[in-house]
Formats: sequence, C-alpha cells, structure tokens
Amino acid sequence: MGTVDSGYPRSPRGAIKIARMLMALAAFICFVVSRSHEAYTALAVIEVIVTLLFFLLYLLKLDKKMKWLFWPLADIFNSVIAAVFLLIVCLFAIIIKTNYGTLVGGVFGLVLLVLCIVDAVVLFRKISLSGPRERNYPTR
Repeated sequence: MGTVDSGYPRSPRGAIKIARMLMALAAFICFVVSRSHEAYTALAVIEVIVTLLFFLLYLLKLDKKMKWLFWPLADIFNSVIAAVFLLIVCLFAIIIKTNYGTLVGGVFGLVLLVLCIVDAVVLFRKISLSGPRERNYPTR
C-alpha cells in the first residue's frame, strides 16, 4: 500500500489545507441551513471536495508517484481559480444577504478566499520556476 506523510497535517501547507476545508465546510453549512442560492452551496461543497483531494494527494505522497503532472503548480491554479470564484460569489452573498445565514456564509467564504491566496503564495514560494526545483523522485 502507499506510505503516509504523517508530518504533512502539522506542516504549514497541511494546516492551510485543513483550515480551507473547515472554512468551506462552515460556509456550506451556513448556506444549506439558510436555504441560500444553489450556487453558493455548490461552490462551498466543491471547495471542500477539491481541497480534500489535494490534501489526500500530499498526505499519501501520491504526488511523488504520479509524476505526469507538476502537482504544486496545479494546486496553485486551483487556489487562484477558487479565489476568483469565491470573490464573486461571496460578495454577492454578502451584498444581497437574503438572510443572516447567507451573510455569515459569505463572510466565511471571504475568509476562505484569504486562505486560498495564502495557500497559493506559500506554494509559489516553495517552487522555483527559474532555478533547479526539488526532485519528485530519488536520484540514482
């Protein structure tokens, strides 16, 4: 079976992913309880799922086994795209604020937006596009 990186959840990158999942779950719960527009709920649940998949990818060290994609760059793109969608949808949720739950969900979404940006910056600083980058495989 695969190996588990037990230190990843306690690392800054792992902690950010966990915070993203929890914040997206909180936004999702607020949107569901308040019976908000489906777009709000869908964005929150997709954010939980995609972030969980990236968390599991790194936790199970699958990024080192599936070398056909440079996973940190894919993760950066995911964070940036999620931030753009969160900005648009959560601003609508806060401005329209059909009820208190939608407003609180929108605020959680904006906090999630900040976490997405922080995640992208941390990942971008870890990878180097001009110099040598970390190997995804052991040298012989």
